[in-house]
Amino acid sequence: MSPIIHSLLDTDLYKFTMLQVVLHKFPQTHSVYHFRCRNLDDTVYPLVEILDDLNSQLDMLCQLKFKEDELTYLRSLRFIKSDFVDYLELFQLKRRFIKAGIDDEGRLDIWVEGPMVQAMMFEIFVLAIVNELYFQRIRTPEILAEGERRLQHKIALLKQYEAQQNPNDPPFLVSDFGTRRRYSYAWQKHVIEEFNQASPYIFRGTSNVLIAKDLNITPIGTMAHEFLQAFQALDVRLRNFQKSALETWVQEYRGDLGIALTDVVGMDAFLRDFDLYFAKLFDGLRHDSGDPYEWGDKAYAHYKKLKIDSKTKMLTFSDGLNIEKAWDLHNYFKDRFQVSFGIGTNLTNDMGQTALNIVLKLVECNGQSVAKISDSPGKTMTDNDTFLAYLRQVFDISEVSA
Repeated sequence: MSPIIHSLLDTDLYKFTMLQVVLHKFPQTHSVYHFRCRNLDDTVYPLVEILDDLNSQLDMLCQLKFKEDELTYLRSLRFIKSDFVDYLELFQLKRRFIKAGIDDEGRLDIWVEGPMVQAMMFEIFVLAIVNELYFQRIRTPEILAEGERRLQHKIALLKQYEAQQNPNDPPFLVSDFGTRRRYSYAWQKHVIEEFNQASPYIFRGTSNVLIAKDLNITPIGTMAHEFLQAFQALDVRLRNFQKSALETWVQEYRGDLGIALTDVVGMDAFLRDFDLYFAKLFDGLRHDSGDPYEWGDKAYAHYKKLKIDSKTKMLTFSDGLNIEKAWDLHNYFKDRFQVSFGIGTNLTNDMGQTALNIVLKLVECNGQSVAKISDSPGKTMTDNDTFLAYLRQVFDISEVSA
C-alpha cells in the first residue's frame, strides 16, 4: 500500500498558524480529539471496512518529517517565526497519540489524545486519509468523468461571473478550503490547477500549504474552532474565553492573519465580546454556520454601531458553499463589505456521489470538556452535555439557537 499523505505540508495553513500560537503561549496543554461522521446513513458501505487500511496509513503518516525545501517555504511566510520552523524541523507525529478502532455501536472510532502541540496536527491528515480510502473502493472511470464535467461547469460559471463584474465593485474572491473532505490529493490539485489557470483574478489561493507551495499560489487561513475552544479550559474565566483567545492571537501576529472566526458560541455571543478594540484590530470575520445573510447583516449593524466603515472590513464565508451561492452572497454584500469565499467539499469532492461529512473535533483540553455551540443545529459538538448546558447559561444561549 502506498501512502496517501506524502508530506506534512499537505494540510491546511491554519494548522500551522494555530500551532505556532499554542507552542508560544500554552505549549503544555493536553488535548483530546474525537472523530464523527455526521451522515453515516448515507455511506455506500460501513466506514469500519477501511479500518485496517487506515491503521496502516497512520503508521506511514507517523514516519514523515518536514523536508528542507518545505521548511524553507514556511520560513518565507512573514507571519511564521523562525523558532517555530526550528521546532518543525524536529517535528514528527507520534503513533501512540492516535487510536483507530470500532466503538460499541460498531462504527469507526478515532481518538487522538496527547499534547496539543502534537494532537492538533492529526486532524486534516486523518480526515483526508479516511476520505481517500473510502472513495478508492467505489471509484470508476464514469465517476471521474462526472467529476470533470462538474468541474468544467464551475469554471464556466467563474468566467461568466468574471465577465459580469463591475470594475468599480470589490472583487469576487474564491479560494479552495477543501483539503479535509477531498476526493483525493490528486483530484484536489487538479481542481486548483484548473481554477487558477481559468480565472486567476477570482481564484485567489488554497488552504492547502503543499499545493500552494507547488503551484506558487497564496496559502490562505487563520484560525479554527479548536483554537478558541481551547481557551474554555485555559486559565481564564469561561465568560472571557473568546476575548482571551482573540487577544492572544493579536499578540502573536500583530496585524497579520486578521480574520476572526465567529461561531464557537454563536454570532450573537461573539459580537458581545467583539468590542471596538477588536473590531479595529481585526481585518474582518469568518462565517462557518447559520444563515449567512442574517450573519452578515448582524456584522454590518455591529460595525455601524461602532462607527467603523464596513467597507474597510472583509467578510469570509466558508460554510457549505458552491460557486452560485458565493456569487449571490457577493452581490448582496459587495456594497457594504469586501467579501471572500472559501469553498470546500463542492470544489474538491463533487463527483456525483454523496460526500462524507466527517470531523475530528477537540472535545477536551487539560482534562476539562470544551464545546462548540454552532449557529447550525447539526454542527454543535461536545462529549459532555452538562458542560454544554453550562456554556449556554454563561453566554445566554437558548437551546433553540444551537
